Amino acid sequence: MNRNLYLFDFDGTLTNKDSLFDFLKFSFPLEYKKNFILFIPLFIISKLKIIDPGNVKEKFISSFLKGKSYVEINQLAQNYFTENYPSLIHIEADKYIKSVSNYNDKFIVSASLDIWLKPFADYYGMGLISTKAEFDDQGFFTGKFASVNCNNQEKKNRIEKEIDLTLYDEVIAFGDTSGDKAMFEIATKSFFKHFN
Repeated sequence: MNRNLYLFDFDGTLTNKDSLFDFLKFSFPLEYKKNFILFIPLFIISKLKIIDPGNVKEKFISSFLKGKSYVEINQLAQNYFTENYPSLIHIEADKYIKSVSNYNDKFIVSASLDIWLKPFADYYGMGLISTKAEFDDQGFFTGKFASVNCNNQEKKNRIEKEIDLTLYDEVIAFGDTSGDKAMFEIATKSFFKHFN
């Protein structure tokens, strides 16, 4: 019996919207619009690759969550999952993930932060490889990332670092943007916008 590894990008692949913006908008409805407007110039510049998109993402998330405790952020993430699953997840993606036998291994591989992805990974019994939030010794979010932004080449780097690929007969990857291209390079089968 073949043992397969399934790698799923999250935003746009499993979901019908970007969870970063959706999580922050859901969790901070009063502050969200003001903060978003302030960041529009930086979003535009980062799209043009003039400044690093990962740094802009870090600053934007920090503007909402810096200084909040792990317990408080974890509760926000649980609330987001409870209120937005399953409407956030493509119906076909939900069915597909649940149909994959537990003999195989499944991972979410995402540039989004671990803090709001973890409830989804836990629900589906999946591993999680993502951008990590940094917490200080007292358990408060520093506003920084504890890892490199998990996109593009970094997706491939993290997969190869955290998973022994020799254990699998096939590596099956799902993505929806150029940020998944490096992940596709290590897959034996890749699917682009499969659930959309």
